Amino acid sequence: MGELLCHLWSSIGGPDLEDPPILVPVPLHHHRRRQRGYNQAELLAQGLAKGLARRTEGARTLRVETRCLRRLRPTLPQTGLDPRARLDNVRGAFVIAFPECIRKKNVLLVDDVMTTGATVSACAKALKRAGAQRVVVLALARATPQFPDIT
Repeated sequence: MGELLCHLWSSIGGPDLEDPPILVPVPLHHHRRRQRGYNQAELLAQGLAKGLARRTEGARTLRVETRCLRRLRPTLPQTGLDPRARLDNVRGAFVIAFPECIRKKNVLLVDDVMTTGATVSACAKALKRAGAQRVVVLALARATPQFPDIT
């Protein structure tokens, strides 16, 4: 799946390998991460970085940064929540643990699925407040209102 993101990212013109962005996966709360055993957004970001490294031999590689963006509290699954509830669910849920990792840097925020954009917006807000120069979101899938969540 990371290779699919690699194709997508390459097709839309990014990244600038002279000043490559830092790849930041949307984090899970540590309880959910422990329960699941992995973070799907992190795996996608790692696959993207590896795919781009293969395509651009000799160029600077993209770094996946998993320490800086943290989910402070467990949140309800977004599936089944209306747009307002999704915003409320993730409001204040993310914090930057190591702002020096992203300060004055371009960040590529990676997620698996984006529906309303509430989660990535909350993440981007935290990254920008901590000094990220620019935040771009890349998601593997985009859910649309024509195909609502099934609860």
